[in-house]
Amino acid sequence: MASGSVPLHRRTIDYQAFIDGDDLVVVGRLTDSRPWAEDGSAVSTVHDMELRVQVRTEDLTIVGATAVMHTFPHTECPTIESAFAGLVGLNVTRGYTREVQSLFGGPRGCSHLEHLARSLGPVVIQAVTSRRARDVSRGEAESLVAGTSSPWARNSCHIWAEGGIADQKLAAGWRPGVGPYPSPTLVTFLARDDQG
Repeated sequence: MASGSVPLHRRTIDYQAFIDGDDLVVVGRLTDSRPWAEDGSAVSTVHDMELRVQVRTEDLTIVGATAVMHTFPHTECPTIESAFAGLVGLNVTRGYTREVQSLFGGPRGCSHLEHLARSLGPVVIQAVTSRRARDVSRGEAESLVAGTSSPWARNSCHIWAEGGIADQKLAAGWRPGVGPYPSPTLVTFLARDDQG
């Protein structure tokens, strides 16, 4: 790629999560643009779409969902917005992505809003973690997890695999959100456990 090259296409996806009482409100926005057309020679923004969901943190269930198309290529595109209220009742943990694809994939939805909906689950998990981290930093909680379990992260990646590195660190005394970041190696915690 030549220095100073103007991108042919740019897709920007942004999520923000907010606390709303006991719930979370997550706002996702997807924008497709053509940087080469920013001079006005052609349409530069082809998609600008937003998905707003309210998630009950007690069980990670979607209790409200609204889709809005700000910029779209066809006058008829916004007729699908109301379909995304169908996210209500879905739990954002296991099986969520498959359910979203089943409900809104292909001709049953909008590929851009469906992408926002599909990638929402990990954002909710990170927001729950961030909320707990805030509580730890304020001295309102001792750790990101209660005891030696972390149900919101269980089997979400290789670190949090059941019986994996995170479980072993927890058993050896690690408390997420307390101490250095990134967390020291498992060997470090095991050595402390052997010395203690």
